[in-house]
Amino acid sequence: MDKNTVLGFVLIGIVLVLFTWLNKPSPEQIEAQRRYQDSIARIEQTQQAAALAKNGNKADSLAKAAADTMSLAQTEDQYGVFADAVKGENESITLQNDKMELHIDSKGGRISFARLKEYVTADSLPLVLFGKDDAKWGLTLVTANNRVLNTANLYFNPVLKTDTSLTMRLNAGQGAYLDFAYRLAKGSYMVHFDIVPHGLANILSPSYNSININWEQSIRQQEKVRKFEDQYTGLFFKYTADNVDNLSEGRDDSQDVKSRLRWIAYKDKFFSTVLIAEQGFEGAGLKSTKLETEGYLKHFSAQTSIPVDLRGQTPARLRYFFGPNQYRLLKSYDKGLSSDKQLDLEQMVPLGYSIFRWVSKYFLLPVFDFICKYVPSMGLAIFLLTLIVRLILFPLTYKSYLSGAKMRVLRPQVEAINAKYPGQDKALERQKATMALYSAAGASPMAGCLPMLIQMPVLLALYWLFPTNFDLRQQSFLWAHDLSSYDAILSWQTNIPVISSFYGNHVSLFCLLMTVVQIFYTKVTMSMNDTGQQQMPGMKVMMYLMPVMFLFILNQNASGLCYYYLVSSLITMGIMMGCRYFINEDKLLLKLEANKKKPRKKSKFAQRIEALQKQQQEVLRQQEQQKKKGKKR
Repeated sequence: MDKNTVLGFVLIGIVLVLFTWLNKPSPEQIEAQRRYQDSIARIEQTQQAAALAKNGNKADSLAKAAADTMSLAQTEDQYGVFADAVKGENESITLQNDKMELHIDSKGGRISFARLKEYVTADSLPLVLFGKDDAKWGLTLVTANNRVLNTANLYFNPVLKTDTSLTMRLNAGQGAYLDFAYRLAKGSYMVHFDIVPHGLANILSPSYNSININWEQSIRQQEKVRKFEDQYTGLFFKYTADNVDNLSEGRDDSQDVKSRLRWIAYKDKFFSTVLIAEQGFEGAGLKSTKLETEGYLKHFSAQTSIPVDLRGQTPARLRYFFGPNQYRLLKSYDKGLSSDKQLDLEQMVPLGYSIFRWVSKYFLLPVFDFICKYVPSMGLAIFLLTLIVRLILFPLTYKSYLSGAKMRVLRPQVEAINAKYPGQDKALERQKATMALYSAAGASPMAGCLPMLIQMPVLLALYWLFPTNFDLRQQSFLWAHDLSSYDAILSWQTNIPVISSFYGNHVSLFCLLMTVVQIFYTKVTMSMNDTGQQQMPGMKVMMYLMPVMFLFILNQNASGLCYYYLVSSLITMGIMMGCRYFINEDKLLLKLEANKKKPRKKSKFAQRIEALQKQQQEVLRQQEQQKKKGKKR
């Protein structure tokens, strides 16, 4: 290589080095270039991610569509023609008249809420018999391909709606459906409920001639005293053309009823929910369970069935009763009906057993209702009823008092007999002489007991009448705000062992006054009926202990009942004092002395009494002989 060629390459290298050095980028340009490259990289990553997401969403959409298709297929397989009714939004539709407000849910087509407009709870809250979570109701449907469905899980559509009527329809496709038709009448507590199938003969099982019903409800506490409200809360039912029966109200109970039933009732102390079947229920599995939940008393359930015509020519006719347990109201539903068609709903009202119920039904209730028509105050109405009863029973009271007066005027002669035959070893002679005196004078210790026994059905019927009489509910009188509950003048929150359990955490004034008056009444009657004869040991203490026991028993009971006892005791004392004023005991003694001189023909009752006395005397004589033999040994 010659000299000139080498020099040319050297110059070219120098030029390249100078060119590179002169065109070198500044730090700012380098940073800008880096940011540019980073931006390009992010754009590329975003585009790649978008492409992946697009492909992924497409896959998810395909998967979701496949899942929906599978779910729809499963739904159609499980529910068949009712598949379209599986999904929906629950809507509550209000149905009401002047007595009640009902909510009917589209899910299940059932009544989910019932409120009585005229009444409130003990806390002055709206009186709701049950809410959405308190009750369950559904029909069990068996399809032709043996699928078992429940209407409680299916959605109905309202098709006919007015203020007092509503038809909820469960569509089954191809013109087939099941209707629940509700209808209220103005001023009535009855709800007419028809179940109407249409075109379901080929959809439901061919052997389907009845509908199974599952009905459950938790009973809310409406009154102030849980103990006594729970005592009168129970599941009642009526056999077709037969008696009314019920499960135990005091414990958990269940019963499988094989006979046909006319109605089933979930009864509270003052209100009831009753389901009535015009053609009757085909037996039922009934269950009652006590609840410890605050605000609730018991849970009732019924598994039953009713006849059904799938052709829809004859609807299954039911009725609901949502209302008060008022005797005359419940009795009014049987007006004009033959005995075999009567509902006998009034049998749910507790009026006592056997003869006591008859006394209330045919005497006490008619008289009390008559008084209430003209007397606005329930307290005054109770007073007048008690006064009328005591006046009607006056002849028996007078006869009982007269018997006591005879025993009282003969007391000096009885004491003389006691002095003549003192000691236990002469008890037989003493008793024999005393009974001879009574027989000759025309007096009998038993004569005063018989009138009292005759009065007992009336007095016990009154005991049943007041605590459960709906007319007394939330009626005030004097200091009592509610005659169906206790009238506390003093209350406390502290739990006192034994006292709180039996007596309660309050003092009821009517109960306290009743106890004081009855103690005084006991003292007066014991002094007036002291015949001079020896009494059983502890009898006097027992007589005073009874009013004190009632103080603990009735302190938490209805103030109307305690008020009745108070008034009755005062009236009875007044009658006794009046009798003592008008009966001249000196003349009565002269009459008894004259009777001793007359030959007396003994009545059959007196003969039986005398025979019993002789038997007792013979027993006493044998006991004395055995004691004497024992002493000799």
